Amino acid sequence: MQTPDKTIDHSTLRRLVEAGADVGAEVIGGAGGWSVVISFGRASQTLAATRGAPRTWRQFETLAGYLKELGIVEYRVNAVAFAPGIAASRQDDKRSTTASERMKRAHQAAAYDAWFREQVQASIDDPRASVDDAAAKKDFATKRAALTKGVVAVKKAAH
Repeated sequence: MQTPDKTIDHSTLRRLVEAGADVGAEVIGGAGGWSVVISFGRASQTLAATRGAPRTWRQFETLAGYLKELGIVEYRVNAVAFAPGIAASRQDDKRSTTASERMKRAHQAAAYDAWFREQVQASIDDPRASVDDAAAKKDFATKRAALTKGVVAVKKAAH
């Protein structure tokens, strides 16, 4: 993808759009996906990812939704170099896989957190009387002693 060397990040782009600047966008297709070149005034800058590399989208629909959410609803599309189904590089795939795994773990953690909070709330809302710690320890000590007697009796009978 032929893009300008200068980059612009998401927050700067959002501030420009919110300020009402005349922002133009050109979506450029390449091997592995789509990138965006933002034009305002006489400057053209490539939209950058967190680490400064050009941000790319594998699917055009996702990119279109991103631009629409920002408030950019008109843009040019340059698909001359677009090659569907060809990954940009193995490194991108590895990073994508790592990000996917990280998101799965985050979703699992969120689900566990929701379940845990639900259990705590159910316990709080339970109308039954709470059991005193000393009473619970005494009750289980009695049960443990009975079980121990039973195990000893079974061992004696086996010999």
